[in-house]
Amino acid sequence: MVFKHLFHDLDAYMERDPAASSRFVVAISYPGFHSVLWYRLSHWLWSQRLVVLARFVGNIGRFLTGVDIHPGAEIGSRLVIDHAIGVVIGETAEIEDNVTLYHNVTLGGIAPAVESEAQKNVKRHPTLLEGSIIGSGAQVLGPITVGRNARVGANAVVVKDVPENCTVAGIPAQPVATSACSPDTFSAYGTPTDDFPDPDEKAMGAMLNEISALRLRVQELERELEERIQVRASSAAEAAADPDKPTSSA
Repeated sequence: MVFKHLFHDLDAYMERDPAASSRFVVAISYPGFHSVLWYRLSHWLWSQRLVVLARFVGNIGRFLTGVDIHPGAEIGSRLVIDHAIGVVIGETAEIEDNVTLYHNVTLGGIAPAVESEAQKNVKRHPTLLEGSIIGSGAQVLGPITVGRNARVGANAVVVKDVPENCTVAGIPAQPVATSACSPDTFSAYGTPTDDFPDPDEKAMGAMLNEISALRLRVQELERELEERIQVRASSAAEAAADPDKPTSSA
């Protein structure tokens, strides 16, 4: 059924968006919600092998909402696309229940278009498992999997699998936190604000530790050099006092 997820999708916006004052407001004014409605209609047409009509309906949805969802994508229930504009979801993308996407997210493929015939009916786009959150501007590329309750920080570029309950950020995306994430610990834009490690601070700390280690090593070398100088000076003094005594080299 085209609209069997309708009320579940509305409830998801009510739960995750503090600005959503009622189901009615979401239904009439949220382009992210509208884009999923257009997708569900185009996907039903796609499943009936009405490919041209499905693409036409999908293009209407893209024109009206600014969200490009291919009719062939597989999307579960309670998807929230917050702010919506600029989101792209490719043909073989799969999205499980309770996933949140923010604006300018791309779920794209990385295979070159020069061999498009060989890529038909091949998995080319990401899979987002239940409860995952993709921050604004993030690019999730290729047939990879974002694990359950994983978070992808804003503007990250993800080209490898993301483990469940893990937060990744950066270009390319790297794990920055691992915790028991759950729908009860929602992270807006996929970026936690509590105890979130600052990459610059981490790099600066590593550099300061390296400088401290080098300073200690220099001090050790200076002591060794001073000891050698003292030994040589002592040997030279002894040799001057007793020219017939053989000298020993340090």
